[in-house]
Amino acid sequence: MLIYKICTRELWEETQRTGVFPGMPIDVTDGYIHFSTADQNAETALKYFAGKKDLMLLAVDAESLGDKLVWEPSSSRTRPGNFPHLYGQLKLADIAEAVHFSVPSPDISR
Repeated sequence: MLIYKICTRELWEETQRTGVFPGMPIDVTDGYIHFSTADQNAETALKYFAGKKDLMLLAVDAESLGDKLVWEPSSSRTRPGNFPHLYGQLKLADIAEAVHFSVPSPDISR
């Protein structure tokens, strides 16, 4: 099963240089790397990255992360379900694919 992480292109370039994904600011603050499943990714993108361009979508095989990956309930009432959280380093070698990604701004005229 693939899980996904949205990050900036700059952070992706840093990961390629160092071999380790340092995490987005929220990951650093919370002490773990936030991921989304395929079903959760669109909502995550709209909630946290609406209108942002020049992003990267990282795909990671959940099983390859072993017991460092913990499935935990969302702390948000609007986002029920369990989310994958990585308590440990995400190495460049753990990333199966990285693609350019942008999130449109929501159309509020409807």
